[in-house]
Amino acid sequence: MERGLKIGMVGYKFMGKAHSYAYRALPIIFPNYPAPVMQIICGRNPLDLEEARTNWDWRLATTDWNDVVQRDDVDVVDICTPTDTHEAIAVAAMEQGKHVFCEKPLGLSESAARHMERVAQLTGVTHMIGFNYRFAPAVLLAKRLVEQQRLGRIYHFRAQFLQDWIVDPDFPLVWRLDRTIAGSGALGDLGSHLIDLAHFLIGDIASVTGVSKTFVSQRPLASKMAGLGGQSESSQQKGPVTVDDATVFLVQFVNGALGTFEATRFALGHRSTNFFEINGSAGSVRFDFERMNELSVYFQDDADDVQGFRRVLVTDPPHPYGGRWWPAGHGLGYDHTLVHELAEFVSAIEEGRSAHPNFTDGVKCQVVMEAVETSCQTGRWVTVDYGLSGE
Repeated sequence: MERGLKIGMVGYKFMGKAHSYAYRALPIIFPNYPAPVMQIICGRNPLDLEEARTNWDWRLATTDWNDVVQRDDVDVVDICTPTDTHEAIAVAAMEQGKHVFCEKPLGLSESAARHMERVAQLTGVTHMIGFNYRFAPAVLLAKRLVEQQRLGRIYHFRAQFLQDWIVDPDFPLVWRLDRTIAGSGALGDLGSHLIDLAHFLIGDIASVTGVSKTFVSQRPLASKMAGLGGQSESSQQKGPVTVDDATVFLVQFVNGALGTFEATRFALGHRSTNFFEINGSAGSVRFDFERMNELSVYFQDDADDVQGFRRVLVTDPPHPYGGRWWPAGHGLGYDHTLVHELAEFVSAIEEGRSAHPNFTDGVKCQVVMEAVETSCQTGRWVTVDYGLSGE
C-alpha cells in the first residue's frame, strides 16, 4: 500500500511545473518522509494538460477542479492557478478535509483571504501559502542573525523586487494585468514577497504610506489570458490595464524599525532582482536573489582595518539545508526553494503540526497590501490592523 500523500494539483503553467519538479525531487533530498504520489493534475486546456501530465508523470488529469477536491484518493490540493480562483478551490478542498497549499497572494482581497483562513481554522487541515523565498538558505541565515541579535537593534529594512517584462507597450493584456483576475499588479505579484520577508525577518508592521503608478494604461488584447506571455490578436484592439505597474511604499514596524519597499515590472535590465538589506546597531546583511547562494554580512565589532561587507557563501553544512544537497560551493537555484517549501508542507502534515508560512501569514500580507493601496488612494499614512482569528 502506498504511504505517500496523494497530491491533486490545479494549474500546470509556471508554478505547476515548479511544484511538479519539487514533488519529484522531495524523496531524493528529504528521504525521511514517504514520497508524494502525483495523483491528478487539473487544467483548462485538454491538449496542454495532457502534455503536462505526461511530461511530469502525473497519473491522471481532469479539466474540472471539482473532480480534484472531491476525490477520495487525494489528500492534498495544491493550487497554482490565477488569484481569482484561489478562494473557491481552497474552501471546497478544506471542506472535503483536504490539506491545502495555495500560491500567493492568498486571495483577491483581504475579505477573501480572511474567509480562507477561517475555514482553515475550522476544518483543522494543514494549510500553507507559497512564499518560497523564505526558504533560500541565505534568507534563513539572515533570520538566524536577526534572531540571535548579532545585528543588534534593527533600524532599517529596505527591499526591492524589480522586473522588466512588460516595459514594451505592445506587450499584450495578459491576466496578470487584469485586476478582476490578479487582484493587483506589481504590488501583489512582487510586493507580496517583500512584505512576507519583512514579516518573517523583522516583525509586524504598524503603518504604511505609498504611491503607485500605471505607466501603460492600454495594451493589445491577448489571444489567451494565461501565463506571463500571450500573443496579441490585433495591435488595433486594446483593453485597459487595471493594476499597478509599480508601487513604492514606506512602513513603520511595531518594533520601531523603518522600512522602504519598491515593486515594479518597469525596471529595464532587472529580470528578477529580489533584494533586501537589514541595518542594525551591531551589523548589517544584504541579499540579492540573483546571487542567491551569497549573503553579504557586516559586523561593527570587526577590527577597523578589515571592516566591510563580507561575502558568505551559504553552501556549507553549518548553513540551512547545507547538508541536504551538494558539496560545499555547489550552489542552489530558484527551483530548490520550492523543494524546501514543499518539504516543510509535507513534513507538517506527516507530523501533525502547523506549516509555515500558512494562511495566517497570507492574511497578514493581504492586510498590508490593502493598507498600501488605501494609502496610494488617499495620500495618507494608514494603520495596519491584522485582526487575525488564529495562529
